[in-house]
Amino acid sequence: METNAAMPPRQGRDYIARHGETVFNAAGRLQGDHIHTPLTRAGFAQADEMGRALREKLGAKPALTLWASPTGRALQTLGIIAEHLELDWHAAQTDSRLVEIGMGRWGGAYYAALAEAGEKVIDRDLGLLFPAPDGERYPEIAARVSGWLADTDHGATDRLVIMHGISSRVLRGVMTGAPDIPGYGTPAATGLPQGSVVLIERGVERIVHRGTGHAPA
Repeated sequence: METNAAMPPRQGRDYIARHGETVFNAAGRLQGDHIHTPLTRAGFAQADEMGRALREKLGAKPALTLWASPTGRALQTLGIIAEHLELDWHAAQTDSRLVEIGMGRWGGAYYAALAEAGEKVIDRDLGLLFPAPDGERYPEIAARVSGWLADTDHGATDRLVIMHGISSRVLRGVMTGAPDIPGYGTPAATGLPQGSVVLIERGVERIVHRGTGHAPA
């Protein structure tokens, strides 16, 4: 567990979840900020697992503000979780600053095809994606998620936020005051599989549910 020293801790708790497996994940394709890549049956099962874990922890109709990336895979995942919690999916708020890392011309490409072309795509030591030549850089992700935090951190309301593999790692890193990753210029929390949920409370992170999916995004 890491405590955030860079930002004043907010009073509310944040449950941050990574969406379930998608057809792109299953096929070995880069999603990036693609607006809609549907969940697979495994992805729906992972969303079910997250919903059950949160229901066991929070009970029915918990006082949660629902947030999600505006992508279909995040909203599908939220739909399943909201059903378990007996919350209104239609009350969820979306923000484009919660989307996944933009992969530029690599978006939609197969990992294997990029590797065959000599491109370095995955930092296997850290489980991070290397930025595409024309893609988003990690400090840009940190700037946008920090902007979302600055705009929404007021008050003591608990939140559930459905995001993506890379962008959620940066958000969690910012919220817990994690150190910058050498070579990336921004903090990033430890990677977790698809279908995972963490709780960040006053700058301290705990795993609520470890998913059964894959990494990286």
